[in-house]
Amino acid sequence: MKIALTAAALLLCVGVSAQQIEQTSEIGPSDDVTLNERIDSTLIVSLRASTRTPVAHTGISREELRSTNSLSSLPMVLSLQPSVVATNEGGTGLGYSKMRVRGSDASRINVTLNGVTINDAESQEVFWVNMPAISGLLGSVQLQRGVGTSVNGSGAFGASVNMRSGYVRPAPYAEIELSAGSFLTGTVSAAAGTGRMADGLSLDVRYAYNTTEGYLDNATARLHSAYAALDWYSGSNSLRLTYLMGKERTGLTWYGIPKDSVATNPRYNPATPGDTDNYAQHHIQGVYLHQFSPALSASATLNFTKGDGYYEYLQTDPLAEYYSTRNAMDNVYSVATANLKYQTAQVHLIANASYSIYEGGHYGYRVYDITQAGFYPDEYNRTIYDNTGYKTDASAFLRGEWLLWDCVNLYADMQYRHVFYRINGTEKKGPELDWSALYDFFNPKGGISWQIGDSRLYASVAVAHKEPARSDIKDAIQGGKADEILPERLVDWEFGYSFANKHLALGANIYLMEYKNQLVQTGKLSENGYSIKANVPRSYRHGIELTAAWKPVGMLTIDGNLTLSRNKILDYTNWVDCYDNPVYWTPLEQRQEYLGTTDLLLSPSVTGRAGVTLKPVTGLSLAAVWKYVGRQYYDNTSCEDRALPAYDVLSFSAEYCLNKTISFAIFAENILNKTYVADAWVYRAVFADGSPDYIEDGLFPQAPFNAMFKVRLTF
Repeated sequence: MKIALTAAALLLCVGVSAQQIEQTSEIGPSDDVTLNERIDSTLIVSLRASTRTPVAHTGISREELRSTNSLSSLPMVLSLQPSVVATNEGGTGLGYSKMRVRGSDASRINVTLNGVTINDAESQEVFWVNMPAISGLLGSVQLQRGVGTSVNGSGAFGASVNMRSGYVRPAPYAEIELSAGSFLTGTVSAAAGTGRMADGLSLDVRYAYNTTEGYLDNATARLHSAYAALDWYSGSNSLRLTYLMGKERTGLTWYGIPKDSVATNPRYNPATPGDTDNYAQHHIQGVYLHQFSPALSASATLNFTKGDGYYEYLQTDPLAEYYSTRNAMDNVYSVATANLKYQTAQVHLIANASYSIYEGGHYGYRVYDITQAGFYPDEYNRTIYDNTGYKTDASAFLRGEWLLWDCVNLYADMQYRHVFYRINGTEKKGPELDWSALYDFFNPKGGISWQIGDSRLYASVAVAHKEPARSDIKDAIQGGKADEILPERLVDWEFGYSFANKHLALGANIYLMEYKNQLVQTGKLSENGYSIKANVPRSYRHGIELTAAWKPVGMLTIDGNLTLSRNKILDYTNWVDCYDNPVYWTPLEQRQEYLGTTDLLLSPSVTGRAGVTLKPVTGLSLAAVWKYVGRQYYDNTSCEDRALPAYDVLSFSAEYCLNKTISFAIFAENILNKTYVADAWVYRAVFADGSPDYIEDGLFPQAPFNAMFKVRLTF
């Protein structure tokens, strides 16, 4: 009853809010697939929401992806979608980037490439620095907000990103793209393809190299990526083999900068030039598709991912011995999926099964002793830690949509996951890691949509469960609370309305996300940049997403989005310890705990964007975009001293296609040269002897005005 009343109250606000803003959302392109592409995309489209599925989603086409700044990683490209906030550690766009959707962090966002989940099985995140320049090889991207439809791998607990590699081009081609810009940033990419040949074969290859010195000191990035796809199509059969490689060497940026340096030296980075992160990742996929009839098709996919690398930093021990520490990873991820789809004009059924195995090694050792000015001898015990994670994930889902009377669409989706996870070995501090667990999750979903002319109404409810990540488990083991770490549950209610015709598109989506035992970030970071989390019994994210696009004439488009939300933890146990409160300085045994409601960290209550695109003559496109992110706290105390001020950024781009061979583009970011901080963390140590708490924080300033020039040659 409470949920229904809240939804009704928010629906009454839709009309008022729509009148108060002139521009509201990104209206994504249709996900309909033409007949000649249907075989090639059976698997990928099966995991996406269609235009009539009652979930909140937007799409980005290949043309939109190609027109973006070469400097931007995919999170930065998606930052203009509703409820998305993206940040970059180095401040420019290259290097470590991450995004939040409705306040949910990267470990809650399921990411698939051609239907295969690419989230790391242990951290449950995607590290976009290992997939540089991926926007250039994608055919389209769909972003689902909330639980969305069922997907393989770790469940979507806040959003899902479905990426599809580009379709085979009909004719041979070659392409070169060059970019250069601020902070000694440069990118170069080259691509070529045979097109579809008479025997049904095609081959596409692509290589890209990106480099930048970054906005922060020592935020250098040297990024390589390579892609190859061999495709065969004959009648009702299609086979595609793809290879994707990403290799990065960057300076360490996850520390951020101290709070007191933001005003005096915003480019300061406590990491030294010798502190580096190095990693390489290889994805190999094989997808076979068969069309039994116009309505029935099946597919099978095998995926193998190999990753290895290390980060290295200077460290001192209590005896003032200086040494370089190397923290390494070596992991293998294998996935097999099968997909059966039946689709007519009225009925859409999908059955999917998936099984994955992940094995990840983690080890650290000393490699260089500055005191002795040389490498450690082989007989010296250099090992600091050595542990392994092993994880299997078996899942299956059945999804169906049924169109009644050509206007009412019924939707049902049921998923089952069986997860086994084991960790063993030694860690740098604390007890030896020796832990294992089994998880069984059932995730039902259902909804209805109703098309009335140009308008559509929809409602849905979805249940999702999620297992703890490796860092959550490791922290619990080291704190002696391994048995207290719990899986999470989310019930996501969505209510929406949309209107679209030739000139105008409007939308409103209400979401009520109710959590049990949510693992919320505490604001602290581990030494290798992972967020430290803790279970809270009750929490929620409630909000309304407003979207609009207006095309009064063919050459002009005005669009935007606005999200208003409340993101709270209920009955949260905390200290009354804001910096301006005298209780903060009292001895531990005299402090007062309280149970109350507090804000979830890094979850702004207001986000929005507005954009104008003008195409005055053939081949010329001009665009201006304004992005706003409201105030957000970077821990869960709701203390003003741990709040990031609201910020807004204005950007401009221009692209001119001289002919089919050559095009030019210029991108100007933050053209008003504003100083702002987009992300932060805080570490607090509490001492029982009454000593003042130790506070350390790291903030991530973003670059002031910067520009990039791009030229593309196509043959």
